[in-house]
Amino acid sequence: MALDVPLARWLLLRSLRLGLVMLCVAGLAFGLMMLSPIDPIDAYLGPQMAQVSPEQRALIAAQWGFDEPVAVQFGQWLRQLASGELGWSHVYQQPVGDVISLRFQRSFWLLFSAWLLSLVLGVALGIVAGSREGSLLDRLISGYAFVTASTPTFWLAILALLLFSVTLGWTPTCCAGPTGVVSRDVTFATRLHHLVLPVTTLALLSMATITLHTRARMVAFMRSDTALHAFAQGASRTDIAWRHGLRHASLPAITLAFASLGELFGGSILVEQVFAYPGLGQATVAAGLRSDVPLLLAIALFTALFVSIGNLTADALARVTDPRIRLAHSP
Repeated sequence: MALDVPLARWLLLRSLRLGLVMLCVAGLAFGLMMLSPIDPIDAYLGPQMAQVSPEQRALIAAQWGFDEPVAVQFGQWLRQLASGELGWSHVYQQPVGDVISLRFQRSFWLLFSAWLLSLVLGVALGIVAGSREGSLLDRLISGYAFVTASTPTFWLAILALLLFSVTLGWTPTCCAGPTGVVSRDVTFATRLHHLVLPVTTLALLSMATITLHTRARMVAFMRSDTALHAFAQGASRTDIAWRHGLRHASLPAITLAFASLGELFGGSILVEQVFAYPGLGQATVAAGLRSDVPLLLAIALFTALFVSIGNLTADALARVTDPRIRLAHSP
């Protein structure tokens, strides 16, 4: 079935906006890399930079294209990007595309699991709190959400690591699998065991916003005429909340969850660093510390695309579920 005109125009405008955003991110990221005080050649050489002669440094700079003017470097990078070539990672000694592909496969399961867990728990807690406004349970859930929303990600991750891994010994202290074991020999159960604590930590931080948003929607619903009519028919508070309020609050919560993918990705960078989880977040930190310009630029673009797709999905869901938005974009 063909798309209607307003929807087709909306998709076209959003696609053009996405292309403009990606171009702006590319220019800004490249400019920041050029202004960085970290010399990429010194960062690559490390302790051996004192043993390298000026002639050898010049050869490395020429090989990487750092001897060209900034505008020429940017143009060359854009041409490589247009041809699908992301460059070579100096840190991992691999093509940048391979590094991002491998690392994101690991980060995907961390992000998806934390996203799904935060959505389910956030909606459930929000419905429970909103359906019992002013109760002790409502105050406890709201207080938890406000505290975790203002808690630094790295601090909670460190506390979780000290408690559950170091003190209790329930979970591994790091990595995506046992050290010294080849990746293909790691079982699925072992991978899940290594994912439990990072996923739970990231989900507990991400669910606070969803919980508060869902609670606000449920409070408004429980005060509405629909809920009042159900009360008049003898329905219980719990029945009204889960039979009618769930549908009322879940779709906005899903929209918010997609719109919050950027915050989730930012939190995963810190969580991966604390738990030494070899995902895209840890690769971002390593590339930043060692000034791996091609990898950093590619990660910046990939992150912008990832967040933009999340926002686009959130807008599409809002457009589908709210007729007022469709009417506002109609000719």
